[in-house]
Amino acid sequence: MGVSKEASIEVGRVREIWRYPVKSMIGERLDRGYVGTKGLWGDRGWAIRGEATGEIHNAKRHPILMQCRAIYREEPRADHIPHVEITLPDGATVSSDSPAASQRLSELIGRHVTLRPVQPGADTAYYRRREPGAALFGRLWAYRSARRLLQRLILRGPAEKELRAVFGLEPEDPLPDLSGVPPVAWEFYTPPGTYFDLFPIHVLTTSTLQLMSQLNPAANWDVRRFRPNVLVDTKPTNGAIENDWVGRTMRIGDVVVKGELPAIRCAMPMHAQADLPRDPSVLRTIVRKADQSLGLYASIIEAGSVATGDPVELVPRSAT
Repeated sequence: MGVSKEASIEVGRVREIWRYPVKSMIGERLDRGYVGTKGLWGDRGWAIRGEATGEIHNAKRHPILMQCRAIYREEPRADHIPHVEITLPDGATVSSDSPAASQRLSELIGRHVTLRPVQPGADTAYYRRREPGAALFGRLWAYRSARRLLQRLILRGPAEKELRAVFGLEPEDPLPDLSGVPPVAWEFYTPPGTYFDLFPIHVLTTSTLQLMSQLNPAANWDVRRFRPNVLVDTKPTNGAIENDWVGRTMRIGDVVVKGELPAIRCAMPMHAQADLPRDPSVLRTIVRKADQSLGLYASIIEAGSVATGDPVELVPRSAT
C-alpha cells in the first residue's frame, strides 16, 4: 500500500540531483533519476578496494580521490552498473575496463588497490571489516540502550585517534554523537550490496547552506562540498530544517523516504575538489556551530522517479 498524498505539506522543490559513479570522486549532476531500494540508480556503483585488507577506501583517508571525476558510459539500471571513465587530477583519463585503472589509482593513493563494481549483498565477506571484534561490536550496537556505553569504551582505546582523524577534529573538539549510527556500519565497511556509508539517500537544503554562509561568509558553501543526492530549494530559516525531518516520512517527486539521521560530517567537506580549494574553516564551522551535522540521511520506503522541480513534501504522521 502506498503512502497517501492527502494533506501532505510542501516544504520545498528539488533544485539539484546528484549521483557519484565512484565512491569519493566528483559526481554527475542529473535532471532526473530513478531511486530504487538501494538509492539512486548508479550512485556509488564503483569503489576502490584494498585487496590485502578488504578495506573499501574513501576520501576520508585519501582526499586526493575528491580531485578525480567519474562519469558513466551509459545509463545505469537497478541490475546493471556500466563502466566509467575517470579523469585523474593530472587530466589523464582511464576506463574502468582497462587494466591500467587499478594501477593508476594505486599510484595515486600510494596503496595497492583495485577498482571494483558493487558486489551482491549476499557476499557479506566482501564488505566485512577485518578488525578483531568488529562483528561482535556491531551486534552489541544493535541494543540501543548500550550504545552510549559502547561509544565511551571506543574512546578509551586507539580508535579515538583514528576517529578524530576521520572527522577532522582539533584536540579541543568533542567527537560527534554516534548513537544514531546503524549497527551495520561497525561490522561492514559499507552496507552489503552498496557502497554508501550509512543510508541510501542524502538530502540537503538551500536554507541550511544559506545559514552556514551567514555563520562563515568568508567560506564558499558550494553544494559540491557536501555530496548530497538531492538539494532541496527551501525558504530561509533560523536553523537546519533537515533536523526536523528525522523520523518523518517525506515524498520527493515519486519517491517516499524516511528521515533517519542528521548527516554527521567527516573531514571531506574541507578538502579540495574541482575548482574548490581546501578550506578547513568549512569543517570548523560545522563542528562548532552545527554539532558536526549538515543534511539528512534517509532510507527508502517507496521507489520512484525524481526530477528537478519536483515538490518535496512532508507526509502527516497520521498518513504513515
